[in-house]
Amino acid sequence: MSEPGHRAWTRGGYTVSTDPARLDLDAVHAYLARSYWSPGISRDKVERAARGSVCYGLYAPDGAQVGFARAVTDRASFAYLADVYVLEEHRGRGLGVFLAECAVGDPALAEVGRWMLRTRDAHGLYRKLGFGPIDDPELCMQRRTRRP
Repeated sequence: MSEPGHRAWTRGGYTVSTDPARLDLDAVHAYLARSYWSPGISRDKVERAARGSVCYGLYAPDGAQVGFARAVTDRASFAYLADVYVLEEHRGRGLGVFLAECAVGDPALAEVGRWMLRTRDAHGLYRKLGFGPIDDPELCMQRRTRRP
């Protein structure tokens, strides 16, 4: 199912866009392959994950891609925020919050009633956006067949 148009938000000269034509998947792969959550991930897996998600590219004033996030979603009731990053040299400017705000506030996902994510080190960032512990952890389960 295709999205009805692309969306964009701008703050402090930086832009977040859902236009897949703007994404630099080589840059996304390079970052994710060195991240703690998907070390060594293949370029093919990054591309397949992007195709199956609503993607948010973060672009510097010069147009270079400096961040990324994606929402794995049915666009109706559930979304999982994943692969959120901002390049080190652009951190400290509130861009991680901006990027995540754009995703969870995306009008195309306005009906989503439950957002989830996993993080090792950004709990404070996500608390600002209303994330917290799972209401009923005893109801949640996972099945792992492989590492990322």
